[in-house]
Amino acid sequence: MKFLIAGLGNIGDEYAHTRHNIGFDVLDKFAVKHNVEFKTDRLAFYSLVKIKGKAFHLIKPTTYMNLSGKSVLYWMNKLEIPAENLLVVVDELALPFGTIRMRKKGSDGGHNGLADIQTSIETTEYPRLRFGIGNDFPKGLQVNYVLSKWEKSQEKELNVLIDKSIEAITDFGLMGLDKAMNKYN
Repeated sequence: MKFLIAGLGNIGDEYAHTRHNIGFDVLDKFAVKHNVEFKTDRLAFYSLVKIKGKAFHLIKPTTYMNLSGKSVLYWMNKLEIPAENLLVVVDELALPFGTIRMRKKGSDGGHNGLADIQTSIETTEYPRLRFGIGNDFPKGLQVNYVLSKWEKSQEKELNVLIDKSIEAITDFGLMGLDKAMNKYN
């Protein structure tokens, strides 16, 4: 059994550890936990983690957020992974900070990375782990908010939430999406 775990973000130091790059941060810590490193490969930084006979193929697209679908489609095809075994880890403005939600399918909710994935793989029926970043920004400043660093007051809880996301990804592969959703939602 194999899975494709796509953590969304933007490449470049200016985007490192911003709210929009939480997908990268979650997969970075997942890789460290399992003593693997990412290597530069086609359209993504790639790594493989094996847990209890299951293969977790991790990608961090290098196509920038708004073109994430190109990378996800390439790796789904290369690894022959169906949409139900894809899990996209993404920031979510509609959820308060401190909340994670797993979903089987859904709209892009205005998220350009998800919109591009849905266009590329031609379905909205794929699992996603939505990481709540909140929406505490003045009107018209959404871009500044998602591309900014976390508040100092959020950093301690952030590490706990990243660990919880890593557990959710692992349970997605080992227990299945429905049981993981019941446990984490």
